[in-house]
Amino acid sequence: MIVRDMKNNGAYNYEPIGFVDDDSRKVGQRIHGVQVLGTGKDLINIIRQKKPHELLVTIPRAESKKVRQIVASLESFKLPIKTIPNMKDLVDGTVTVSQIRLLSPEDLLTRAPVGVDPEPLWQLVRGKRVLVTGAGGSIGSELCRQIAALEPQSLILFERHENSLFAIASHFASQERSFKLHSVLGDITDAPNVHEAIAAYRPDLIFHAAAHKHVPLIEENPCAAVKNNIFGTRTIATAAIQFGVERFVLISTDKAVNPTSIMGATKAMAEYIIRDLARNARTCFVTVRFGNVLGSAGSVVPRFLEQIKAGGPVTVTHPEIQRYFMLIPEAVHLVLQAASVGKQGALYVLDMGDQIRVLDLARNLIRLSGFVPDEEIPITFIGLRPGEKLYEELVDPHETIDPSSVDKIIRVHRPTHVGRDSLAPKLGELEQAALWGNAQNVVTLLKELVPTFKPSEEGNLVRASEKAISFKENTPGSVNKGMS
Repeated sequence: MIVRDMKNNGAYNYEPIGFVDDDSRKVGQRIHGVQVLGTGKDLINIIRQKKPHELLVTIPRAESKKVRQIVASLESFKLPIKTIPNMKDLVDGTVTVSQIRLLSPEDLLTRAPVGVDPEPLWQLVRGKRVLVTGAGGSIGSELCRQIAALEPQSLILFERHENSLFAIASHFASQERSFKLHSVLGDITDAPNVHEAIAAYRPDLIFHAAAHKHVPLIEENPCAAVKNNIFGTRTIATAAIQFGVERFVLISTDKAVNPTSIMGATKAMAEYIIRDLARNARTCFVTVRFGNVLGSAGSVVPRFLEQIKAGGPVTVTHPEIQRYFMLIPEAVHLVLQAASVGKQGALYVLDMGDQIRVLDLARNLIRLSGFVPDEEIPITFIGLRPGEKLYEELVDPHETIDPSSVDKIIRVHRPTHVGRDSLAPKLGELEQAALWGNAQNVVTLLKELVPTFKPSEEGNLVRASEKAISFKENTPGSVNKGMS
């Protein structure tokens, strides 16, 4: 379609010089008079011989891994790489030259599957009163936007940061909407504040996205993280039970698995608390765990792009560090899907594809920005930061997995943890230590409460020699030890 449009419209100023296709049976054939020059393995030689002005990737359903491979293979060429809209973005299935655009960082990351049934989402949200904590954050604000499109009766924005709350509230205030909008400047650690908001607006659904999340910062402020991530979660979850909330969804993180950071340990404790509350509650408690998302506040991709814009260097902590990445809208869409199918006390993880080596991501971003890595934009290694792992895990080795009814969402079955009676005294001690600012005691108690927690000074040494946990394809109920 693209080549035909190029040939039929000279105004586009494009001259197609060849196709590259991995189907070897097509090599040598001509399509609209343009020859198939070779397969992907021949790409570098074809570029050297033909010296094109641009490369156009026309794989509408291309896996992000394939796109990353193409970009990496052309690292030494100052050749613009362009693409066409993803198949899910094409309204009528046709594509024209006018839709060609530069490849972007988003094209390097996993997208949610096309064609997921939207009906469960409508059933979950339509006509309901929905409260989102951390509503002004990266995940919270996208949750609000997607929830708003599902016709809730009301949307309650609960956020502690005034500017963030003002920004998301202003977004909705400037639009026509069918639902009531309520903005609450509130703190999940303030029990009277939480109770007042829930009593006033009576949410049917709560999405709990509020959390302290920056790993190195939290290493220096463990008491604040414990108060927010653990006891803030307990406060709003118990209020949900008290006021008869139908469904409560905790947004968790891969850093809660075998944590080496305070942040990860506090989120693991939040998972424990939600699981414990679910045992005897009418409120349906669901936890959704996932990894890094592109573009969230303070995340690596925006930082890399700023460093590239400034001429470098691009700073990477370690040459082998790996992370799961997904686009914010796709991750949030899957969170809503998991919430719609979630069973009482269930934990779900999002299948975020392969872990990506952060160094490779940095090199590809430099390449997409029009520069040659190392030659024009240097990369420097600054060492692992406090609490940081070489890789993340979505599933603990002691957990087992099964597919859910939704593609890209996996149900996790967890071993029995410490019971309510033995959990309560230690939680009381932890709360007192955090309130009194006793950081050393906080860390000691977290190690007792989260058996898999190994603080960074010991954890990184252990994790560096291990392999990550990945999903074994088509094998329900098991995990596979192998590099993701």
